[in-house]
Amino acid sequence: MGKITGFLEFERNDRHYEPVEERVRHYREFVLPLPEKETKQQAARCMDCGIPYCHTGCPVNNQIPDWNDLVYRDNWEEASRNLHSTNNFPEVTGRVCPAPCEASCTLNLEDNPVAIKTIECAIADRAIESGWIKPEPATHKTGKKVAVIGSGPAGLACAQQLARAGHDVHVFEKFAKAGGLLRYGIPDFKMEKQIVDRRVEQMQGEGVTFHYGAHVGVNLPAAELLETYDAVALTGGAEHARDLTIPGRELDGVHFAMDFLPQQNRRISGEDLGDVKPILATGKHVVVIGGGDTGSDCIGTSIRQGALSVTNFEIMPMPPAKEDKQMTWPNWPLKLRTSSSHEEGAERQFSVLTQKLTGENGMVKALHCIRADDKIKPIPGTEFEIKADLVLLAMGFVHPVREGLIASLGLELDPRGNVRANTDDYQASHAKVFAAGDMRRGQSLVVWAIREGRQCARSIDQFLMGTTELPR
Repeated sequence: MGKITGFLEFERNDRHYEPVEERVRHYREFVLPLPEKETKQQAARCMDCGIPYCHTGCPVNNQIPDWNDLVYRDNWEEASRNLHSTNNFPEVTGRVCPAPCEASCTLNLEDNPVAIKTIECAIADRAIESGWIKPEPATHKTGKKVAVIGSGPAGLACAQQLARAGHDVHVFEKFAKAGGLLRYGIPDFKMEKQIVDRRVEQMQGEGVTFHYGAHVGVNLPAAELLETYDAVALTGGAEHARDLTIPGRELDGVHFAMDFLPQQNRRISGEDLGDVKPILATGKHVVVIGGGDTGSDCIGTSIRQGALSVTNFEIMPMPPAKEDKQMTWPNWPLKLRTSSSHEEGAERQFSVLTQKLTGENGMVKALHCIRADDKIKPIPGTEFEIKADLVLLAMGFVHPVREGLIASLGLELDPRGNVRANTDDYQASHAKVFAAGDMRRGQSLVVWAIREGRQCARSIDQFLMGTTELPR
């Protein structure tokens, strides 16, 4: 370990944000990096535990104590090599991952974990600035062709690993640009899109071919890919959103979050919206239903668009402000989490059930709600009404869209409606088809998508070649 007494000498010091009044005026990233000296001090706090519980929380198996030590010793390039050996896109996870590794940190027993996410992002950004991120093309080609359907984090990780193994990899993306939810779901103020562009450019240098506007199962027959390619990886998302089936749902002004958020990302990137009707919060009373990350992104976007007010409803009771460490550590705890967007002016209410929507001239004007008890049952006599000109549904996703690709391949589904495949080989019910990421496991984190994409690539390489040197 670097500094044996580091965790005793230095307190946790994490990145700060631009002031609210400044950051809500733009869509750029607003997290302020730590100076190099302070980042090294934070790395020095790592205890190099005999059992590194941070590994328990990290889906991609980052060797966290190792690169903390390398940063402390000022060996940033080796830290970058170590980090990239387990994570294809650490500059992404260093921005948008909720950092379950920090929840598992031994120092979190005292609410003082190592700032792992901040150090990870500093390593990745340093690598980019120093020109260490370059294409790594395979030295030998296998002659095998692989189609990867979907260019989100699972698809990109899978494609990059397969290309580096020497396969001819083709990524099929239904939208105009690569990235999936990295590009179209996550707002630019959380992650600017040159992050994705840079990795796409790197992958093209490694021989990956991207096909845009290719909606497999809709405008491109899936059977055609099965005939042309030696293996097919399904790495699309769980895009079937959970709906709110109540009276008034049909009113104009009620939209899924993933109809709202991609529009703003396209505006910022200059991408043509076509004939799609604009969804804007400007000058409106906005209600966001759903208290997760997607709901938070809707809040931050609505505030930047100039909403008159933003209210956030969550059906679940308010979580405790602090978890019981002896009951939860090193697992991810249930506790109240306040995002940067929540801090920007939203009113949060918990234990709220929406019973109906009402409007005028076909436009939504109000939500009619009732308070709920701890068992999510309505409490009689607690009904209330709230004004709403725009209602955004951010209640999660239930499973992949089955029409088109999945239906045309006739794939078996698991009980939750995801493509059936296990984590041993990621093979679907068709011998040449593999599935990873949200399409296989359901709605989850970017870091889980990267893990599954990497592991799926290893299974495909094993399937095609009979052996593999790709890491698991």
